[in-house]
Formats: sequence, structure tokens, C-alpha cells
Amino acid sequence: MVEHTGIRVVHRGGSKINFREPVITSDSRFLLCGSGESVKVYSTSTEECVHDLQGHTDLVTGVVLNPSNHLQAYSCSADGTVRLWDFTDGILIKTFIIRYHIFSIHVSEKHVGVLFVVVPMANEKGSELFQLVAVHLPRSGDPEVEVGELSAVLCDVSPNPGAVSFGTGGEYIAAAKGLQLEVFFFKKQKSYRFSLKSGMNKGINNSFTCISCHPKEDCIATGHADGKIRLWRNFNQKKEYTYSTLHWHHNAVNTLRFTPEGTNLLSGGIESVLVQWRYTQENQKDFLPRLGAAITHIAVSPDGSLFCTSHADNKITIILSSVKVSAIIQGLVKDDCVRTDLMIDPRSKALVLNGKPGHLQFYSLHRDKQLYNLDIVQQEYIHEQGVDQFQVVKAAFDTHGDWLATVEERRQKSSELEINLKLWSYDEQTQSFVLNTTVTAPHEDQITAMCFSPSPETTLLVTTSLDGHFKAWLLADHSDTEESASWSCDFVGGYHLLKPGCCCFSADGSLLAFGFQEVVTVWSPTSWELLTTLSQPPGAVRDLCFGRLSCSKYLLGTSTKNQLCCWNLLTCSLEWNTPMDVSLLQADPFSENMAAFCSQSGSTDLFVFKPSEPRPLFSKKALCTGKVERAIFAPRDQMLESSEEYSQWLNRSQLYFLTQHMDLMTFSTKTEEDRLLASSKQLMVDDSVAITPFYLLLGRHKQQQQEKQELLTNPLAERTPLPQGSIAIKELLDTPAHVLPSASFLCSMFVRSLLVSSSSRSKLEDNVCTP
Repeated sequence: MVEHTGIRVVHRGGSKINFREPVITSDSRFLLCGSGESVKVYSTSTEECVHDLQGHTDLVTGVVLNPSNHLQAYSCSADGTVRLWDFTDGILIKTFIIRYHIFSIHVSEKHVGVLFVVVPMANEKGSELFQLVAVHLPRSGDPEVEVGELSAVLCDVSPNPGAVSFGTGGEYIAAAKGLQLEVFFFKKQKSYRFSLKSGMNKGINNSFTCISCHPKEDCIATGHADGKIRLWRNFNQKKEYTYSTLHWHHNAVNTLRFTPEGTNLLSGGIESVLVQWRYTQENQKDFLPRLGAAITHIAVSPDGSLFCTSHADNKITIILSSVKVSAIIQGLVKDDCVRTDLMIDPRSKALVLNGKPGHLQFYSLHRDKQLYNLDIVQQEYIHEQGVDQFQVVKAAFDTHGDWLATVEERRQKSSELEINLKLWSYDEQTQSFVLNTTVTAPHEDQITAMCFSPSPETTLLVTTSLDGHFKAWLLADHSDTEESASWSCDFVGGYHLLKPGCCCFSADGSLLAFGFQEVVTVWSPTSWELLTTLSQPPGAVRDLCFGRLSCSKYLLGTSTKNQLCCWNLLTCSLEWNTPMDVSLLQADPFSENMAAFCSQSGSTDLFVFKPSEPRPLFSKKALCTGKVERAIFAPRDQMLESSEEYSQWLNRSQLYFLTQHMDLMTFSTKTEEDRLLASSKQLMVDDSVAITPFYLLLGRHKQQQQEKQELLTNPLAERTPLPQGSIAIKELLDTPAHVLPSASFLCSMFVRSLLVSSSSRSKLEDNVCTP
């Protein structure tokens, strides 16, 4: 079996925006942050994504502003490159090739033309020892430049970017790891090391977690695992150093940051509270509480007017210097696990899955933005360990997105399992779902599967449970009355007291299949008649999927005995089976294709195939580490036109999957990458560049001469253009606002462009009327 290499696995949509510390630009208008393999540029006022800087081929691990040009930024990546961007226009300026896995990047105004990056001491991804090295950027006009030798500054440093900081404008650099603090002075070319005792025998933990150096004075603030903050002074000599201690956090200090003038120190941790300490009056502090999730990073704008905090729920909060929240940029919320399946909302085409505790989140994959949260549990969530609370464990949409079904459960130690089945109707006025029906204890045990019938004739929901029954819930027809829609249990079924684990409707809704442990049963949803049972190799049925379109006569299933089986529903016999440990089987609703994620040797392999063909369309070994248990085919906004056989399965839809580390991944073809790169090309100035307003101003005389010449040769050629077709209007709309002349000047120029001079009009009339 040949593995296809023309398709890459990439982060695209729903990536972590809290992976590394964000950066606020000098004018506080934009915020930059790494997001998967790209750098996002957000407006700090509107929260909208202004640019998506694409070019890296692996995870972006750091973003910093260029000290020499406030309109440029550097980004580093695990692909071994550093890229220089013009973030205002979204243009890639230069790529520096380092060929080491880069974990973080640091810059200083005092070190012009030098970047400091953290790389493995051995050039291996799995290396556990890291070093801080200086990268001297070569001066070259080429768009891609190979960097020469790297000079080591500090050895055995932490890969955490928050554990390295420049002090006093770049005179020294400090790094913390474990119980040791190291300070390197560039002028002396000498480093000092300071150690703390572990304190574990006294129930405390002195390990360093983060560091921030004062911008004006010789002072280093360090955060620790026990919640303490230490302010170090006199560290330019080994023996006479001192430190003072601040303590408010009850758990580890995740991040520290001094303000640009050094008047305040900001700290954050698991408490979801931003603490602002007065530098000279440490007893005075301000708090910004209830930020929603643990703070992982803090950034401050160069002018000190804005702060921002990254949070564990993949969110960035923009805060005014007066310690008031100004804006929130919310990414895809990722918890430790996703209990629901990945779903696509038929109306908005948004990805739907667990969000905040007790909520479902609707996330636009195409805009890479959270649309809204739907509160399912409708109870206040208590952030405390050991408290049993309701969790959303199942969800399903009907075909048109008019109905949403959810299951929430809570298991308390001293009581039985509590289950609620909720049916939500879509409200056109609020453009959201409204609770219609709540069924308390719909089953006597845990619900294992739930799905809507795709049949347009009835609105039918089926649930299966470990109590040995499946139930059909039917929407009553009240179209002829003024009563609101209501749901009721229409049928209860089972099979020889076996426990159903999965269910699936055929594409037209005429058949319904259940997996009762080791038996597959096929039923008629209209009469609830058992049509047939299907034989299979030993093992409990794990997944069931009907074929679609030309493969609708097939039913596929996976078992716990590592078997993938395909039955022919016309002959009611086993068509084929193959030994394969399939952790997830997913059908593409827009084609005949199916995706099988297979676990093998601690990683996951992917096979895309048609049930009617023995040879897979696409295969990918070692897709990711661990098991893939959640995946979905999402429709494309714009179809691809790939003619390659191995990539045609991605033309209509895009396959997304969640790794065990909660990374949302997808697949990218060469056709798609070429299209994306074309939109973010490097700036190339040549004769084919469109006419700009400056050209219209400077070249107006030449343009008028050409028009007069054309009028003499062809009197009928001149026509008054419509305003929509005016080049001036088009260029005014297409040109970036920061390069346009003043609005008052453009207004007068625009009005004049709509007028026709009297001399030109009289000449034209004379030429036309002459016999």
C-alpha cells in the first residue's frame, strides 16, 4: 500500500491562540498571536482578525515586534525558520532558515540585528536539554536567507518563553529553571547563578515558574510554584544579592510582566484574577477578578495603555490600563476531553462541540471565530474540585438544523445517575436555539448513542441506553392548531435483553441499524419491524455507518475485536472484512467516501476509502500520537478542483479531527496551499500593479492628453462612465487606508471625476452633428 505525501496535516481553524504570549503593537491598534501554523493579527478595538499571516509549515512558537521597525514583527516556528512580516499589510518580507526546532524567540533594542532563540542542545525534537543562542541576521536582499553559525548565550534553559527575560534595556538577560536563576551580563560576558532550596519537606515548593525583569532598574521578579513572587536585587555579584517576597496567589504564579515604565508589576495564575502590584509600594495592589479561566500569559503594549491576558480556555482578554476589560478574543474552547461528537450545524455550517462547562460552542471554521455559546445545563458552574455537576455528554442536530437534542448527566457518589434529555427548537428571531422540551430520566441508565432521522416526512429522534432499550421520540404535528410543538415517546424496543451501543440511520431514513453488543439489527422506522440481523466476526459492535450515494447498499461496522466489516444490505450477507483496530469510523455526507482512524503502536493511521472499492483512496501512517476519537467532515465554502486521484476526496469537504492533546487538525492539499499563498504573496512592484490614487494625481495630465488623442481619432469612443466603473472609486475601496490622502482631498477629486467638462461636451456634440 502506497502512502500519499501530497497532502499535509496542518493546524487550520480552531487552533490555540493561548499557546504563546501575544504581542500588542506600538500604537495599541493590533494584537498579534501565534495560531497553529499562522500568525493572527487582531484589531484591539473590534476583536476582528485583520490578517492571517501564513507561511510557516509547523507550529508557530513565538511572536515579537521588530525593535528596529514598529510596523514589523518576527515569528519563529518548529519548522526551523524565523520570518519577518509587515503585519499592517499582511506581507511576508523575509525568511531566515535556522534548521533547528525553535521553542521561543526574544529581542532587545540594544542588540540590533540579533535575535535570541531557544533551541535543543542536540538537534532533535525529543531533546530535553535546551540552550539560548544568539542569531546574527545576515544582510541580504534575498527573500530566503540561510543563517550561519549560532553563538550560545546560556545553556540548560527552560523551553518556556516566560522563563527568559531581558533587563535594563538589554544589558543582561535572566533565565530561570527548576530551583536555579541565572543572569548573564553582556558587557562583562559573565553569568551569575542563584539557587533556592526546594522546601518540599516544609510543604512548600520554591521552583521557578516565570520571570520578568524591570525595564529601568536592576530588579528581577520571579514567580514560583507555591504562589510567591520574589524581587531580586544586587544580583551583579554572587554573595550580596537580596530578595523580598510578595504573596497573594494560592497556587503557582503562571506569568509576570512589568509595565514599560516599571511602575507596576502584573501577575496571574489559576485564580483567574489579574493582580497589579505597585513597584515601590508592594502592599498596595489592584485586582481584576472573574476573568473566566486561569491566566497563562500577560502582555503589555509598548506605550502602557493596554494589557492583555491569555487564558486556559483559549481566550485573550484585552484590558485598559485602568484595569477594565475592553475586548475579548475567544478561540475554540478546549477542555481536557470532548464528551459530545464533533458536529456541523446545518444552518451556520459552524463546528459544534463542548465549550465552557455546561455549554455547547458554535465555532466558525471558515472565519476561525467563535459565534456563540449555548447554555445547556442552565446552572451556575462551581469551579471547585470534587463537586459533581451536570455535564453535556451527547448532542445531535436534525437534517435542517431546526432541532437540537442534548443529553446531560450527573453521577453523584451517594445517589444514582441523573440524566436529562433536552429538545431545543431554532428561533428565527433570536437566531439561536430555545429550550422546548425537557425529559427527566429518559432512560434508566447511561445513554450510549443518539441520532435524528434524515427523513423529511417526520421529525424523529432515537436514543439507545445501557438499560437494554432504544426509544423513539416523535415530534407531534400541531400545524393545524395554535399549540406549540411537543415531543413524546413513540416506541420502546430492544433485542434479547442485549445492551445497544450505537445506532445509525440510512441516508434516506428508510432503515435504522443498531449494534446490540455482538449483533447488528436492521429495523424499519415507519413500522418498527425488525427486518434482519447481520452476522459478523466475534466482538462487540463499536461503530455503524451506512454508505451513501452509489454505495448506499452497504452498511459498515467496527468491532472491539479489531475488525472492520462491510455488509451488503441487498443480500444481507458479509461483503468483506479486514483486521483493523478502528478507533473511529466517519462517513462523508457529501460523497461515497469513508474515513477510518486506526490505532497502531501508540499512534493513529488514517485510511480513506469507498465501500465498493478494495483499494483505499488515501492513507496516512502515524497521523498523530495517541487515539483519534472525534472527527467530522465539514463542507467547503469553495470547492477545490484537484485532479489528482489521491486528493479528490477533499474537493467537496474537509476532514477535521481532534488529537488526544486536543489539537484540531485538518488536511491541506497543494492546490489549497497555492491558493492561500497567492493571497499572501510577498510584495512585488512591477508594471502590472493597479493604478493607485497617487498615480491618478501625478499622472492626470498624461491621462488627459491620451483621452484627447482618442477623441480626435474616434469621436464616438468617449462615453461618460458609470460611477461603479470608475477606476478612482475602485482604487479608493481597494487601497489600504493608511496610504490614502486626506478624506477632504479625496472627496473633491471623486466629485470632479463624475463631472463632464462643458468644452468636451460641446466638442463631442459638434463632431456627432456634422453631416
